[in-house]
Amino acid sequence: MDDSVYYNNFEDHLREELIRVCRQNGTLTGQLLRSEDIDLRWTDYAPDYMADAMKLITDYPTVSVAWAGYLGMAVAKWWDQDWETFRYYPYGRLHGKRGFDDMDEHIVQHILGIPLESEETTRMEELLRSLATTAIGFIRHENIEPQSPRAFYVYARTVKVMYQIGASLELERLGYRWKGIMEH
Repeated sequence: MDDSVYYNNFEDHLREELIRVCRQNGTLTGQLLRSEDIDLRWTDYAPDYMADAMKLITDYPTVSVAWAGYLGMAVAKWWDQDWETFRYYPYGRLHGKRGFDDMDEHIVQHILGIPLESEETTRMEELLRSLATTAIGFIRHENIEPQSPRAFYVYARTVKVMYQIGASLELERLGYRWKGIMEH
């Protein structure tokens, strides 16, 4: 099988499974909500995110995958709030005071505007952890040689899907719905 076909199939199946999980727990009611603007921002942020997250894969694999979901949530919030301003924000604006280490808390509290000690934050953490665990299971199921080029590309596709899921979750939280087209 051609590598690009393999990676595309992996990405599509992972996306379908994560959407299924979100539908089961009621966090996504329809299809994946997407915007070309939001998707293109991943292209800009991916190299920096990957550089940060790759350092955590061995010790904190769930974090290295889950935080791409937070990144997607932040970009979706910016897209809804004032895209003309936020579209130019550099990746570093997503970091907290401790850099990548507290990016999740920074995004939740300072970008999404949700109190850290809230029930909503707890549900969000649990969902992203569950999705990341599912995604890691998908990767492991592939029986890919660790630290191989294929492992890198499968991981890259995985965090891209998590970013898309995070963006869709935030768009849904903001009141967007899929009705043939995305409506607000």
